[in-house]
Formats: sequence, structure tokens, C-alpha cells
Amino acid sequence: MKFIVSILIIIMTYQESISIFDFTTGAEINHWKIINDNVMGGISSSSIVLDDNGNGVFSGEISIENNGGFAMTRLPVSISLNANSKKIILRIKGDGKQYQFRIKANENQRYWYVQSFKTSTDWQLIELNLEDFYSSFRGYKLNKGNFTANKIKEVAILIGNKKEEEFKLTIDYIKTN
Repeated sequence: MKFIVSILIIIMTYQESISIFDFTTGAEINHWKIINDNVMGGISSSSIVLDDNGNGVFSGEISIENNGGFAMTRLPVSISLNANSKKIILRIKGDGKQYQFRIKANENQRYWYVQSFKTSTDWQLIELNLEDFYSSFRGYKLNKGNFTANKIKEVAILIGNKKEEEFKLTIDYIKTN
């Protein structure tokens, strides 16, 4: 009987990961939107496309001219988290640069919950604890506390390292678990 109860507890607490976006051949990449610093006068440029292997490639060139310096791609989503949802997991291959992963709990929310991550030039799994995402607006940390919501309504990836640089981030998938 104890064995059966133990198995039931394991089954009830086991959680499948929730896919946020799986970049595969035929994925609807057109739902991802580009927001560059040109919204405030900058001249950075970026794009997100599917490569021949079905991976997402977020790439471009950052310029700090005209007070610019960032590029971002964002995706509206409707993810309901459960009590076992603890992390955002990205399978990526980068360029050695630092990026931010951003989430919003509400589509009308003006600020983001943000967490930075550093890439390597090899495929890697980046695990970002949901409770470590801090609130930020236009690069300034807010006094609103860290992420505690039970839903995600938008995700984004941003690069803005305060320098002129080309970048390329290859993405296999983004999920929670």
C-alpha cells in the first residue's frame, strides 16, 4: 500500500514541461515581432528567421548612435503556470554575448520581468528560475518585487550591451518546467 501511495504522489507531482515556442521547420515565426531602438531614434537592426535546420535565428547589428543600443524580439503567448512551474528553459547556441530573457504576466503591463544570461558558441541549456525574474522598465529596476504570477502573456529576448556589435542567437526551443 505504501508503494502505491508513493507512486501516486510521484505521478501527481510530476509535471510535463510546457512549450512556450518550439522552433521547427514550419513553425509560425511570423508571430515573433521585432522592436529595435529605432522606436527612440536609434539605428540598430535585427531579424528573426528560421534556418535550414528549423531553428530560430535572432540576429542583427547594434548601434549606439542616436542614443540607441538594443534589439528585441517578442512573442505574445498564453501560458498558464502551475505550482510546479519553476523555470524557463532555453536551448540555444549563442555568440558569447549577454542577452536578457523577458516575461510579462499581463498584456497591458508596461514593465517586464527580466533575467540576463550569457551564451557560449556551443549548444547549451539555459535555466532561468522564475522567482529570480526582477521587474524592470526601460533598463531601470523597479521596486515591485520579483515574478510571482501564475501566467505568462508575453516573452522577449533582448540584447543591449551598450556597445556596437553584431549578434546571433540560434534558438531550438523555449519552455517552462
